[in-house]
Amino acid sequence: MDLLRFSTAGSVDDGKSTLIGRLLLDTKQIMTDTLADVEEASRRQGFDRTELALLTDGLRAEREQGITIDVAYRYFATPRRKFIIADTPGHPQYTRNMVTGASTSSLALVLIDARKGMTEQSRRHAFLASLLRIPHLVVCVNKMDLVGWSQERFEEIRAAFTAFAAKLEVADVSFVPVSALHGDNVVEVSDHMPWYRGTALLYHLEHVHIASDHNLVDVRFPVQWVIRPQSDQHHDYRGYAGQVAGGILKPGDPVTMLPSGLETTIAAIDTFDGPVGEAFPPMSVTVRLADDIDVSRGDLLARPGNRPIVGQDLEAMVCWMTDRPLSPRTMYALKHTTNNVRAMVTDVAYRLDVNTLHRDEGAGELGLNDIGRISLRATAPLLYDPYARNRSTGSFILMDEATNNTVAAGMLLDRQRDS
Repeated sequence: MDLLRFSTAGSVDDGKSTLIGRLLLDTKQIMTDTLADVEEASRRQGFDRTELALLTDGLRAEREQGITIDVAYRYFATPRRKFIIADTPGHPQYTRNMVTGASTSSLALVLIDARKGMTEQSRRHAFLASLLRIPHLVVCVNKMDLVGWSQERFEEIRAAFTAFAAKLEVADVSFVPVSALHGDNVVEVSDHMPWYRGTALLYHLEHVHIASDHNLVDVRFPVQWVIRPQSDQHHDYRGYAGQVAGGILKPGDPVTMLPSGLETTIAAIDTFDGPVGEAFPPMSVTVRLADDIDVSRGDLLARPGNRPIVGQDLEAMVCWMTDRPLSPRTMYALKHTTNNVRAMVTDVAYRLDVNTLHRDEGAGELGLNDIGRISLRATAPLLYDPYARNRSTGSFILMDEATNNTVAAGMLLDRQRDS
């Protein structure tokens, strides 16, 4: 059974948390005691019904203000697929939280209030989903009950979003009219909108094709740990553990270990359940090699004729996540796959207005929640692919060396193609 990670996006009060609550409730994923707690909390706050948003809004400040502040993760499964939901904030102040929740998602639910239509936050989150290379977008036009289940209003919003999406790099966009409060078109197809010929949201989530979302062409295996049990039972065992970031690995395949460039072949691939005949993203495995070569954490296994980019001078798009602004000539700790180096920001090329897509090339620095392009100089070469080609080997985080706090999430660019 495969796993789909998806996140919510959209403006404040568009109903993201309510939609997730309805999805969990109608698929019978809520424990009886949890539902009782939510019903009691709803009564205390004066609701005349069960406030489904309370199923995901767990922080006291969230329940008091009726908004999502931090990312809330929920897990559920149907007979066809497992799911991990990231319920992300809609307020511009918490853009960094939205980026965090969406960074590992294969699908984004973009909610739009049928009464308000497209807003700045709708455009902002659609752009961020595109920037993060989320391959699938589902636009849920919510609160259809408040516009009389109007097909005309739904088509108007669909046309507006389609026109905006034409400016973005979005491969797959679907539209579903829903009422999260009443459950229309969430788990079951609604009788209130006979003009809608599509499927319910849950059916779409169960059947969207995600097998080809990972890069299965470029073999990339960052080494996380060298396993040497040193026991009598496994006296000569030497394996290299990590998560497959790209391509397909099979015993007998020729590989090269970078940065050393030494070549060998794969002897075996082990998992917790025993040896396997092949490994692919995002499997976590232990690779055994035919030859004893010098391998350590941070090294990367690739094909001899298909190697990643090797470089110290980097170009990247970043989301700045801390109050202290980013400015040139500042040194940070940089974590990329399983490798850790230091890097200096050499230039801030521009700050991006995510509402208008305008580039402010005179910005000079990035503030909290800003998106922009920067140049970095690393203290050691990185083995990477452009983020557009591989989300795993093309992403990184920057950390403050004094506090170890994460200050930025970055997406590496192809310096020649994206210049």
